[in-house]
Amino acid sequence: MFTQIGIFILAMLVFLTASRALLALWVWPRLRAAGPAPWIVFRWGLRIDLNQIAMWAGVPALLAPWLADQPMAIFVTGLWLQLVWLVFVLLEISTPQFILEYDSRPNRLYLDYLKYPKEVFGMLWKGYKTVLAAAVLAMALAAWLGHTLLASAAPNTLPAWPWRIALTLLIGALIVLAIRGTLGHRPINPASVAWCGDSLLNTLPLNSFYNVLFALYAIKNERSAADVYGNLPDDRLQALVCQWANIPPGPPDLPTLHHQPASQHPSRPKNLVLIVQESLGAQYVGNLGGANLTPNLDKLAAQGWNFTRAYATGTRSVRGLEAVTAGFPPTLSDAALRLANAQSNFFTLAQLLRKHGYRSRFIYGGEAHFDNMKSFFLGNGFDELHDLPSFESPAFVGTWGASDEDMFNKLHDLLSTDTDQPTLHLAFSVSNHTPWEYPAGRIAVEGDPATVQNTVRYADWAIGQFFERAQKSTYWEDTVFLIVADHDSRVGGAQRIPLRHFHIPALVVGAGVPTRQDPRIISQIDLPTTLLSLIGIDDAHPMIGHDLTQDGTGGRAMMQYEDHYGYLKEDTLVILEPHQEALFFRYTAPDHYAPLPQDPALAEIALAHALWPSWAYQHQAHTLPELKRRVTE
Repeated sequence: MFTQIGIFILAMLVFLTASRALLALWVWPRLRAAGPAPWIVFRWGLRIDLNQIAMWAGVPALLAPWLADQPMAIFVTGLWLQLVWLVFVLLEISTPQFILEYDSRPNRLYLDYLKYPKEVFGMLWKGYKTVLAAAVLAMALAAWLGHTLLASAAPNTLPAWPWRIALTLLIGALIVLAIRGTLGHRPINPASVAWCGDSLLNTLPLNSFYNVLFALYAIKNERSAADVYGNLPDDRLQALVCQWANIPPGPPDLPTLHHQPASQHPSRPKNLVLIVQESLGAQYVGNLGGANLTPNLDKLAAQGWNFTRAYATGTRSVRGLEAVTAGFPPTLSDAALRLANAQSNFFTLAQLLRKHGYRSRFIYGGEAHFDNMKSFFLGNGFDELHDLPSFESPAFVGTWGASDEDMFNKLHDLLSTDTDQPTLHLAFSVSNHTPWEYPAGRIAVEGDPATVQNTVRYADWAIGQFFERAQKSTYWEDTVFLIVADHDSRVGGAQRIPLRHFHIPALVVGAGVPTRQDPRIISQIDLPTTLLSLIGIDDAHPMIGHDLTQDGTGGRAMMQYEDHYGYLKEDTLVILEPHQEALFFRYTAPDHYAPLPQDPALAEIALAHALWPSWAYQHQAHTLPELKRRVTE
C-alpha cells in the first residue's frame, strides 16, 4: 500500500503540473499580459494539487500502517487509486475543448451537461468526432498506465504497534496540512489563488476536478426563492420590479437594463470611494439615535448628505458588499460573491466605470480570499487588490487583519499618488469585529478594552483621522465618498425580522455634495445608483436601486433574515415566510410592530422583489450587454 500511495502522489503531481504547463503555454499571451510573474500559477497550483491528492488518498494512507501487509487491502487500494486517477485524467483532457467553448476550466456547466447524457453525447458524436476519438485514446492509455503503476504492490512488513500509532499521527497531520493548504486560519479556496482580472487565468492554479467539485459544493448556496415563497409569471415579475424601480422595461434577456441620466455633470469625472464599515449598526451612531460612540462620523454627517433611515439588505458582509458594489438585492440564496456563476461577467460599479476610463481598486486589511471576495472582485472589473500581504509595516494586525488606520493609510496613499485617471476605490474595514482588537493608545478606553463599544470608538477615530487628512489633500475636490455599514454587529430578537438591527449609517461626503439630512427610507441598493448620478456617469445598467437625487424616490427597503424576507414600504413591513401567507405590520422604530390586515397587492410586490435576484442570477441578467454576449458566445 505504501508503494501504491507513493506512486499515486508522484504520478498525480507530474500529470497535473504537466497539464497546467501545457494550458499556460496555450494561453501564454494572456498570461504575460496579466501582470504578475506567471510562475505563481505553478506555486499555487501545487497547493491545490496537494489538497486534492490528500483528499482522495488520505484514507488509504491512514490505513496503510495497519493494513499494508494484507493482500485484500492492497487490491482495494489499487482499485480506488486507479478510479481516482482516471477521473482526474478525464477532467484534464476535457479542459481544452471546454476552454474553447466557455473560456474556463470545467465548472458548473460541466455538471449541468451531465444531466443530459443523450443530448451531450449526441452533440459530441456529430460535431466533435476527432476530439472524442482522441479523448477515448487518451483515456485508454491512462487506464493502462494507471493499472500498470497502481494495481498491485508487494505486501509491506508492519512495524511494532507504537510505531504504527506514531506513523498514523504523522500521516494525519500531513493530510490535514495538505487539505487546508495553509498554516493560516482560513483554508485554501479558489479565491486564495485568484491573482488577476482574467477569470480563465484565475482557474489555471486550480485543477479541473477541483473546479468541478467546488462548483458542486457551491450549488448548496443556490436555494430557490420560488420553492420557498411561491412564484410569479416571468412577465408579471419583471413588470412589478421595473415599476417599483421607476425604470422602463428592458430587453427580454436583460429586463432591468435601462439608461440612467446623471443629475450632475462635473467638468472632469469624479473619483469614487466606497468605505464599507464592518458591523457599524445605527445603535452605536449618535446622530441616528444610538449610543453616541461616533463623534467623528456624526461631524461628517452634519457636513454631507446623511441618510437617517438607511437599511442593510442582510446580516453578512458579503450581503452588504453585493448591494453597495453591484446594486444587487438580497435573496434566499447566498450572496453573489459566493455563487459560482457570479465570479465573472456579473455587473459591478467597476464593470461600468471601466467603460468610462476608471481604474478600480479593492482595499482590505484582512485576507481577501475570505468569503470569496478576491475572486469576485478581480473577476468583475476591479483592476487591483490590496489586502494584508501588501501592507508594509502595519501599525497593528489582529485576528482579522490590519487595523482600520492601516487600511485608511493605504487608501490615502493610493488616492494621493493617482494621476489624472479617475478611480474607484472600495475600502472595507475589519477592526469592529469580535474579538474586538485594535491598537493601544488611540482612544480613551471605557471598561473592558475588548468590547464592541470600544472597537466602535476606535473605528470612528480612524474615520476621523482619515477625513482630517483627506479634506486637506489634493484629491478632495475631485472625489465623492460614501461611508456605509455592511450590517449591524449582532442581529437578533424575538421579531421575525428585527428591523432596528438592519438600520445602518449611510452618508455621502465630498466637495460639491450637498449638506442634507435625508429622512427617506432607503436600501443599500439605492446607494450605487445615486453615486453614479453624483459623479456624472450617464449610462445604462441593470441595477434596480433608486437614484436618490431624483424626486419621488426612496421609501422602500428590502432585507433577507435567515428564511424570512422583509419588504418595508414606508411604515408597512411585509414579511414572507416559507410556505406561509405574507404577514403585515405597521413598524414604528425602534421596536414596535402592530399587525395589519392582508394587502394582496403589496404582498405581490414583496414577492416579486424576493424572486427577482434569483431569476436574474439564474438567467445571467444582472450584467451589461457586452458581458452578456461574452457569456453566450
